[in-house]
Amino acid sequence: MTTAIQKITLSSSRDIPFNNLIISQSNVRRIKAGLSIEELAEDIARRTLLQSLTVRPVRDAGGHETGMFEIPAGGRRYRALELLVKQKRLAKTAPVPCVVREEGIAEEDSLAENVQRAPLHPLDQFRAFLALREKGQSEEEIAAVFYVSVGVVKQRLRLASVSPKLLDVYAADGMTLDQLMAFTVNPDHERQEQIFERLGQSYSKEPHVIRRMLTEGAVRAADKRAQFIGLEAYAEAGGAIMRDLFQGDDGGWLQDVALLDRLVAEKLDREADAIRAEGWRWIEVAPDFPYGHTYGLRQLRGEEVPLTPEEQTTRDALQAEYDQLEQTYAEAEELPEDADQRLSEIETALAALDDRPVAFEPADISRAGGFVSIDGSGNLRIERGYVRPEDEAPIEPEADTDPESEAGAAGAIAAGADRGGESLHAGPDAPIEPEEDDGLRPIPDRLMTELTAHRTLALRHALGDHPDVAFLAALHALCLKVFYRYAADSCLELDLKSVSFAAQAPGLNDTALAAAVDQRHQTWADNLPKESADLWDVLTAFDVDSRQALFSHCVSLSVNAMFESFNRRPRALAHADRLAEALDLDMVAAGWAPTVDNYLGRVTKTRILGAVREAKGERPAQLIDHLKKGDMADKAEALLTGSGWLPEPLRTPGKPIAPSLDASEKGAPTTPDEANVETAAAGHETVVVDPETSDEDEAAVVDPPAIAAE
Repeated sequence: MTTAIQKITLSSSRDIPFNNLIISQSNVRRIKAGLSIEELAEDIARRTLLQSLTVRPVRDAGGHETGMFEIPAGGRRYRALELLVKQKRLAKTAPVPCVVREEGIAEEDSLAENVQRAPLHPLDQFRAFLALREKGQSEEEIAAVFYVSVGVVKQRLRLASVSPKLLDVYAADGMTLDQLMAFTVNPDHERQEQIFERLGQSYSKEPHVIRRMLTEGAVRAADKRAQFIGLEAYAEAGGAIMRDLFQGDDGGWLQDVALLDRLVAEKLDREADAIRAEGWRWIEVAPDFPYGHTYGLRQLRGEEVPLTPEEQTTRDALQAEYDQLEQTYAEAEELPEDADQRLSEIETALAALDDRPVAFEPADISRAGGFVSIDGSGNLRIERGYVRPEDEAPIEPEADTDPESEAGAAGAIAAGADRGGESLHAGPDAPIEPEEDDGLRPIPDRLMTELTAHRTLALRHALGDHPDVAFLAALHALCLKVFYRYAADSCLELDLKSVSFAAQAPGLNDTALAAAVDQRHQTWADNLPKESADLWDVLTAFDVDSRQALFSHCVSLSVNAMFESFNRRPRALAHADRLAEALDLDMVAAGWAPTVDNYLGRVTKTRILGAVREAKGERPAQLIDHLKKGDMADKAEALLTGSGWLPEPLRTPGKPIAPSLDASEKGAPTTPDEANVETAAAGHETVVVDPETSDEDEAAVVDPPAIAAE
């Protein structure tokens, strides 16, 4: 005999006037969460009430209904309706859809309604936003309707645009939200799927690895080539830019490298044409030149073009205005915004006026040239006025300034010619005394040589007794070699070699150190005379500190501490260690830090682990020793950031290898990066929130709020 299944009866529903409703003390919600009452009220005003209230009749002492109803479930909706009534946007007697409950416990109804509510899966929300966009709503409209920022809307739309195959994997919990975010970097679905397949054979599946794979071969927007042409020009030419909406990306990645290089070459050529029009013999053009590319070339010393009367008047007026503003707000703790802006404008204008162009002689321009390239910031770099050795003017024989002088070397040479070719190398049998003659003849060469030998010995002895003059003479000789490369105006046979770099480290020419050395050299060049004949007088007028500083600069240019496989110089490199120790050289302060590009990606895994072990201790090294080399190098770069660790060739004797290892030796992670490595090694996810992403935006993506829910 079959037992009949008892049918359930649903609670009745009815419209109840708003003024017959009151909040029940049985409502279990006590803590505010989700949309604010104001936002919920606006949503109800736009879409009306999407969910009925759950109510119970209020009875008197005799158990009879009073006509009032209390609300154990739906209190936030009631508060939103109440706000609309206060704003006179809803009538007090407006009917409100309600489900009337009689049985059970009021607190149970309230708890069940809140606990049993299942939030949307994030993917459902992403797709819902995409559907709204496809039906004509703008990103701004969607953001306004759901009370999120436009950035959050863009993020959700980007997530919904990932390959459908990968979205299905995410829906089945086959990847994390952070991994899905990483896949949004490259919009190419085929590429996304290829990388996902590669991850199947890779141990590391972290988001940063996915981003790196998806951006292989692309150029960062921070690259100086991209900065030089501008992202707008690249985009107008049809170039695609990959953007990461979930982490800072410095402007993204430029995908079409060939297009980028073509645009750079075309713009450089246009800029070079303007320089060629000045009449230079040659102009070399390239995005980048190696450090030391001007070695062996003589640099012309042009004259700075003075200000025109109109420019001087403008400058005086700007300076007067600047001084007046400074005087007006001298006592103010903070400048008004308009005054601060005006001061900045004046400073920019004064700097433009003070940065004077340099004029060169037409004859010099016709034999010299220049280099057109891009500096490290993406600005045009123009280096004018360099003369190649083969373009130098022929050296004319020195004229005898005093034909009657007995000490004139030129006169002695001429006299030798008059005597049939008697030279400085005359043999021992050559006559010393000149033949008797009625006229006064120059001193013979042989005698001239002997006399000047005595003088040379006397000069050596005297110079050895006067260190100050010896220093000046050495400085004079060095400056002739450094700043007047082809002058021979010194009797000191001192030489100074400034070798070019046999191998170029990546980006060496754009480093802060290279800029500092070049700036120092140019400053001294500007303070020395144009003609080498005037150099001695200028150096004599310098104070002691200036002489010593200039001497240090000249000597510094001769340093060569480079290892060269074809030219072993162990004793020279040992001296470089002594020199570094004497100077207390600090390569960390000089700006060097280990990265994948400059060290970690170019050495063995053993050396990578050794670096981490030296800088952080044994435990962090053990946490990455199972990784493949590429992943290990990435992790090691993060661990070594800020550690001060240096490879052996960069260390200065007597300096510590890295800061104290007390924390790591105790077994505790010493940095957030170490903690992330340890968490990943333990098989857990670590979500790193980028500082450029707001807390609100990040939370909205990870845990999207329910739409129009209480």
